[in-house]
Amino acid sequence: MSQTLFHLAFPVTDIAQTKAYYVEALGCIPGRENPQALILNLYGHQLVAHVTKEPLTRQRTIYPRHFGLIFIQENDWEELLEKAQTKQLLFREVPKNRFVGSPLEHRTFFLEDPFYNLMEFKYYRHPEAIFGNYEYTQIGDRA
Repeated sequence: MSQTLFHLAFPVTDIAQTKAYYVEALGCIPGRENPQALILNLYGHQLVAHVTKEPLTRQRTIYPRHFGLIFIQENDWEELLEKAQTKQLLFREVPKNRFVGSPLEHRTFFLEDPFYNLMEFKYYRHPEAIFGNYEYTQIGDRA
């Protein structure tokens, strides 16, 4: 197992609003902070919210840009789903099952933060589908 961590920097327009969403609602652990940036611990991975003065716009669909997590335990996925529902976070796509009955079957939902950043959270029924099952070509919901 790798001992590396994932790092992602993403745009926001307000640090207080970022903390309210990512820390208070989503459950991230806050790290270093200044008026221009905030480090967040999302399940052991480093997110860095950087303030931008550029206008942020909503993506028309969930593709091509989003980030997220793949949960190894289904109950962890369900706990985050319940937290998001309880905190009334904006679901860009409601929870659903993809590729039901196939080796690629997984549960997924998408959240959208106040700055239009999209996050996908998944749980695969068959862990080998995370990186394997090369004989299948389905990826996402695009037609």
